Amino acid sequence: MNEPTFKLPEIIDNDSGWGPSPAMLPEKFRDIPYAPYSKADKLGKIADWSTPEQKEKESSGRQRANYRNYRDQYTAYGYGVSSAFVYTHAEDEASFSVVDNRSTAQKKASSYRAAGGTKGRTGARGQASRNLRNGQFQRYGNQNRNSPGGRTNTTALRRRYGWKDYDKPQRARDASVKVGPEWKVLEEIEFSRLSKLNLDVDDGEDLSSHGFLYFYDKNYDLVRTKSERLLLPNEKVRFFITTSKDPIIEQLARDNEATVFATDSILSLLMCAPRSVYPWDIVINRIGNKLFFDKRSNGVYDKDNINSPTTLALEATLINHYFALQVVNENEKHEFEKPNPFINSPEDAEEMAPCSYRYRKFDLSINEDEDVSIIVRTQLDSAIKAPTGGVSFLTIKALNEFDPRAQGAGGALDWRQKLDTQRGAVVTTEMKNNSCKLARWAVQSILAGADQMKLGYVSRASPKDNQKHVILGTQMYKPRDFTAQMNLSVSNGWGIVRTIVDLCMKLPEGRYVLIKDPNKPLIRLYGVPANTFDAEDDSALDDGDEVEDEEEEVLEKPTTNSEL
Repeated sequence: MNEPTFKLPEIIDNDSGWGPSPAMLPEKFRDIPYAPYSKADKLGKIADWSTPEQKEKESSGRQRANYRNYRDQYTAYGYGVSSAFVYTHAEDEASFSVVDNRSTAQKKASSYRAAGGTKGRTGARGQASRNLRNGQFQRYGNQNRNSPGGRTNTTALRRRYGWKDYDKPQRARDASVKVGPEWKVLEEIEFSRLSKLNLDVDDGEDLSSHGFLYFYDKNYDLVRTKSERLLLPNEKVRFFITTSKDPIIEQLARDNEATVFATDSILSLLMCAPRSVYPWDIVINRIGNKLFFDKRSNGVYDKDNINSPTTLALEATLINHYFALQVVNENEKHEFEKPNPFINSPEDAEEMAPCSYRYRKFDLSINEDEDVSIIVRTQLDSAIKAPTGGVSFLTIKALNEFDPRAQGAGGALDWRQKLDTQRGAVVTTEMKNNSCKLARWAVQSILAGADQMKLGYVSRASPKDNQKHVILGTQMYKPRDFTAQMNLSVSNGWGIVRTIVDLCMKLPEGRYVLIKDPNKPLIRLYGVPANTFDAEDDSALDDGDEVEDEEEEVLEKPTTNSEL
């Protein structure tokens, strides 16, 4: 019996490249060109009978661009296109014509009409279809109410603009400071990046406390809309000295108590930057290895329109000042261990509004190998006797209403009708329309170590008069609870501060300006000449002229308005 045999076939390698070796190809296939292809190749149409010849000639630029992209990609990967496979029109192609030259849209329209099951429809639906085909459309119902300018049409338009203002024309705002030609952009940070930062910081350490406080008058807790009280103007003033000119901060800087210095108003603006809408700016001075966050003097207010943003900012700031002075009892006061650092004479003491300044230190270090700390000058407005027998400290702020019926009120409620019965809804609306302002108030209270934050509700006596105001009610909050209700992360604010500090510490000594873009959610850091803003007056200012408080009101929609 013969054993089976196995003979290996002859294997011929192609040493010249990819594909079959010419020696292996049969004679009848050797003259056919070889065109390799990739698995990523896209197959086009063999024939499109529904497309007229003219449409083929007017092919879109996008299709031509796609062809060029595919062609370049094939060439880059070694998949060449053989000219033997390129189709060209023959001379007799012009004699060819499509018998059915109806467009696809016409065929689809015919199929839609045939699917109805009837030759024609009568009634409202059939009439609407005919109107739609003729380019006309009319709502059912009373034509007068829905005609252009009619009440229903206007209401629908107003409601549409009220929902997130998705298609409302945006008003171009001016920057808070004019950018000089010699200023250099060093960094640009979007709010989306700032919102992702986080740094846990412990409660601050009290370094010193100055001044005195009057106790809060609890009679104002009984004020209601039906028993409103007139808001009284007050001529007493407060000194808002910028950080680098504060005598206490100057001494602490000389003693190397910290590397960064700021006020609670400036720091809260930076910590709440992602919530800001209106433009603002902060001056940053680097002297040696220390940073000072400063403010500028004020610009000019526009007093022609009582509801313009700048005039509303001044009005809201003065309301805060008057309200804080009115709701305290001057017969009881709490003295701190050190006097007010900005009083130089008895005459100044008589003109000064009662307040206390706390200098507090916060540790921003990420690990034990570094020492990054910030000293903040904070402010308290009043004191109250605690149930345990001690003293609790308050910050006092006032929300103001100027005209709930103004255009673009953002869903604001009329306080005189809703404040007593729907106070929660009023506060929620204010948190939506004035998110940055309320967030800053809460952060300032936390920085100062205040136990409670007192909010007042102040409205114009008449919507057309911005000089007379009435108190409609008050409300007490714990700062931490208030931030939780607003979904405000203090850790995110500290992360923003540490990021800006690290950024400025890498720069040489000099002056820098951090500016919020007037129309975009981003901030820019500029390098400016050392003498920039030196000509501006930084003397004693009343509460209506403080830059930070001006920002406080202008940053968000003024009072209950969503936009002006």
